Amino acid sequence: MSTSSTPELESTIDRCRPADATPVTLEAETLDSTAPEYLRDLKRELTDEGLVPARLSVDACFDEDCSLATQDEIERVRGYVRAGSFLGVGSVTVRIDDVADPAKVRPALAACAERAEREGLALELEGPITIDA
Repeated sequence: MSTSSTPELESTIDRCRPADATPVTLEAETLDSTAPEYLRDLKRELTDEGLVPARLSVDACFDEDCSLATQDEIERVRGYVRAGSFLGVGSVTVRIDDVADPAKVRPALAACAERAEREGLALELEGPITIDA
């Protein structure tokens, strides 16, 4: 049993004020690193330019019918989920080109989506696969 109270989201939202900032989508491939130091500097630069990282977009490919290759690719995506959380984005979009074996990829993506949810992010998929069978 938790002793913490549920946040009052409605009252928080009601008290929002507009900010003079432009939301942007970051392409994962353009990030030099996912190291916290780099991400901290990037976030500061974006803020200085009046930009807010709203979304992180990642290209992924699961074209090998190999559990190890699937695990390597999902670990790479998971690293970007962590980076997105650090940057404060609301969602990570994973663009998937090809899927050799949906039965291997679907559970890996579902686990990654759960991780994103724990980080406070939405994981969105674009491509030939969904998390639901």
